[in-house]
Amino acid sequence: MRSVFRAFSSAWVIVVIGLLSVWTAGEALAKAPKPLPVEEARLTFAPEVPPPIARKTPALVKVHLDSSVHETELTAGVTYQFWTFNGHVPGPFIRARVGDTLEVHHTNSDASGMPHNVDFHAVTGPGGGAPVTTVTQGEERVAWFKLLHPGLFIYHCAAPPVMDHIANGMYGLILVEPVKGLLKVDREFYVLQSEFYTKEPMEGATQLEYAHDEGVREHPRFVVFNGRVGSLVGEGAITAKTGERVRIYFGNAGPNLISSFHVIGEIFDRVYREADLVSPPGRSIQTTLVPAGGAAVVEFGVEVPGSYTLVDHAIFRVEKGAVGFLNVEGEPRHDLYVSQDDGVTCPGCLVHP
Repeated sequence: MRSVFRAFSSAWVIVVIGLLSVWTAGEALAKAPKPLPVEEARLTFAPEVPPPIARKTPALVKVHLDSSVHETELTAGVTYQFWTFNGHVPGPFIRARVGDTLEVHHTNSDASGMPHNVDFHAVTGPGGGAPVTTVTQGEERVAWFKLLHPGLFIYHCAAPPVMDHIANGMYGLILVEPVKGLLKVDREFYVLQSEFYTKEPMEGATQLEYAHDEGVREHPRFVVFNGRVGSLVGEGAITAKTGERVRIYFGNAGPNLISSFHVIGEIFDRVYREADLVSPPGRSIQTTLVPAGGAAVVEFGVEVPGSYTLVDHAIFRVEKGAVGFLNVEGEPRHDLYVSQDDGVTCPGCLVHP
């Protein structure tokens, strides 16, 4: 009888243990992190910006970046061999949300065999991801980075020598929106300032060559917006309408100079200094400082039609290319801006079109 009781007790214990195991496994499964929804990042090139993030929960955001060399125009009629992400200078604008996981696919189609990588200022971890994204021609590496901090961040190539990769065009911006997103505006633009260091060109030359020693001396021949002289001039000017609110995501890739970003004829209603999207923004600011390797977000309303000039207010840099235009259409506002005579600009003026 006792043996039967022991057998029954043992069987009961086994059943209880089994039930507990199933319950524990079920509880662990319930607590396990659920797979994130997957989406392809919508990448845009300056001055375009991807649309705001509509979802309220994190996602796995796939980004494809390719490192390559492209010879295109730096200034009128003169080309330069740019080192690029996805064939453009600056590289694509990436838009994500705090809490997202960035899945970066980095490839290298640079025929020179030079290695390239990506250092994201938005990434927490060694090298901002550079050590795990380094590739040579024909290679691909995939890495995953959780975005912990909201803000507007520079990314750039950090393969040695780092300064040469930045100076030749390998940089871009990544926006990590706060949990609650950003205030709605009517227009958003991507503007990135950078410098180019070249050798003295021969008379009649149609191609410029990189000069590392000029970079060491911090003597740029060009200081430009969006990768070339005149990118935001003429047909390249950005546009808005009166009554709209404009937001500019402004970055400074350097590699050396601090930017004094200013829009002639406007006052920034909000300035997220150093791209801090958490603290209260600055108000009624005329010019904002943006360090090399840094960024800022500025917002303002446009009330009066006309042309507004984007400059680095270290004003001689206008002659090196740091100038662009925001053209605003709309009805005159004589209650805000009126004169006895029509406006006059000097022929050849670089600041007023």
